[in-house]
Amino acid sequence: MKFSTKEDIDASVDTVFAMATDFETFERSAMRRGADVRRTDTLAAPGVGMEWDTSFSMRGRRRNVEVKLTEYNPNRGICAAATSPGLLGRFDMELIALSKTRTRMVIDFEIKPQNLSARLFVQSLRLAKANLSKRFKMRVAEYARMMETKAKRDA
Repeated sequence: MKFSTKEDIDASVDTVFAMATDFETFERSAMRRGADVRRTDTLAAPGVGMEWDTSFSMRGRRRNVEVKLTEYNPNRGICAAATSPGLLGRFDMELIALSKTRTRMVIDFEIKPQNLSARLFVQSLRLAKANLSKRFKMRVAEYARMMETKAKRDA
């Protein structure tokens, strides 16, 4: 199951990349929402090989997910792989400079079931795909607007 969206942001590509790779902010945000997040790598600077162990409640069950940064291309994008019992996930963010002060952010998120219970879980998500896609696009749009606001404030 795949979700995709794109947003144009009134900020330079380097500013957008810096905000999109502020992993500590994402960790704190997830913890505020009730997730347990623990970074497991020893890298001093952001880059390929960063890893997190996370757990959170979803649909009445506690889910454990391991996330690993698999691509880190400054001012171009990132890719992360997620593994959970029975599920594989992939998150891609690509940044395209439309001008010096405008950036297109393209985000793809895909999950693939690896066993029968995961297939049933993904099938239940497929039944609600229209609503989930709408919520996904709305959250990415909100994030893009927040980036614009922050970029204007910091300029």
